[in-house]
Parts: sequence; C-alpha cells; structure tokens
Amino acid sequence: MTKIILSGCSGKMGASIIACTAARDDCTIAAGVDIVKPQNAEFEYAESFSALSVDADVIIDFSNPAVLDSMLAYALEKKVPCVICTTGYNDQQKEKIKAASKEIPVFCSGNMSLGINLIIELAKKAAAVFGEDFDIEIVEQHHNQKLDAPSGTALMIADAVKEVRTESEYVYDRHAYRKKRDKKEIGIHSVRGGNIVGEHEIIFAGTDEVLTISHSARSKTVFAVGAVNAAVFLSGKAPGMYDMSHLLASK
Repeated sequence: MTKIILSGCSGKMGASIIACTAARDDCTIAAGVDIVKPQNAEFEYAESFSALSVDADVIIDFSNPAVLDSMLAYALEKKVPCVICTTGYNDQQKEKIKAASKEIPVFCSGNMSLGINLIIELAKKAAAVFGEDFDIEIVEQHHNQKLDAPSGTALMIADAVKEVRTESEYVYDRHAYRKKRDKKEIGIHSVRGGNIVGEHEIIFAGTDEVLTISHSARSKTVFAVGAVNAAVFLSGKAPGMYDMSHLLASK
C-alpha cells in the first residue's frame, strides 16, 4: 500500500486525486498539505510540510510554485519521492528540482494524461517528416482560473518538437511587430475562458495542406489517474528524474 502526501489537497485536482485513490486498493492518502483545510478529510491535515507528523512513501504535488522550497526541503530530509504536477516554475526552480533528483526520485511532468504524452510523440514524428516545409503553431485552451500561460503542456509539446527542429524559436505574441513569419518559429497561443479543462492543438501548416493533432481533456480525472499511477510507480525507485515515458515503458 503506497501512502501518499497530497500537496494541494483542497484544490480541484486535490479532490480528483482523493476520489481516485478512494477507488483503489494499492494506495491511500496519508496526509494533505494546503493553506485551506479540506472538508470531511479522512487523513492528517497540515498547513505546511513542516507541521506534518505522518510517515509516507511519496508526495503528489498539485499546488503552487511558491510551495516548492518547503516541499523539497521536507522531501530531502525525509527521503520521500515526489510526483510534481504543478506548472509555472521559473528556471531557478527547475534547477532546484533537478538538484533534488540527485538525492530522491522525482517524477516531473507538465501533463499527466496518457493521451497528451502520445500526441507529443506524434508531434515529434510529424516535425521530423515535414521539416521546415511546414509551419508549426500550438494553441492551448484552459479555464479562466488558470494562472500560468502558456500551459506547461504547451511548453512540453514545443520542447519535444524542438528536439527535432533544434534551431526553433518560440513566439508567444505577434501583435508587437510587423514582419513575415520565420521558418524557425514555433507559435504558442493561450486561450482562457469558462471551465475548459484542457485543449491542446498542434497545427502543421504547409503549402495546400494542413495537419492538426489535437487532444481534449473532458475532466480532471485523467490527470488524477496519471498522477496516482506515477506515485505508485515512483515509490521505492532510485534517485533520479522520471517522467511519463518511464511509466509507460513499465506497463
């Protein structure tokens, strides 16, 4: 039985993960961390990691970049693996995550959906086949409460494409200048509105033909399932950086 500390236990994703673990017999929520206490919680609750008293096997983090330092300090002290699902980290924070992975297992992904990780591989293949003959634009849509833009998933897709088209440059906004589109550009566009869970579209636009690869998340459950699967997978692993490719390879 994998015992989980849930960081961000009072948020919408926290609620989805709690529901997901309740339906499984291979894991349980041992404790939750959040600035707001969840209603009817059947696990230990603390406002900060320093106030926790429970032993656990792994941390799932769906919270805020501001929590990173305290979470990593706790994880390194207790040698607890981390599944980091929060997005919006700056470069310095990303380096802290990499440094922590030298001492503990860290599973880090901007999107925990199996479908998203599949379309990333398809996008890489398309970029390799089309080369610079096709322009690439990425459009992501999320609910009006999402704080970071572009989404971590959009950046995951762009980074994957850049592995193939290594000289690519990201362009986030075209209204600030007037010039023709450069072949090296990867356009990244964000839409925020309503309660859109998550929509991602990769457009390959060539001469007289357009290929579009898209993914639509209809509920947060797909992300919760992926995060819990990652937590069970990560428990007991050696220190290092892990991602969805490692989880998929284990199946």
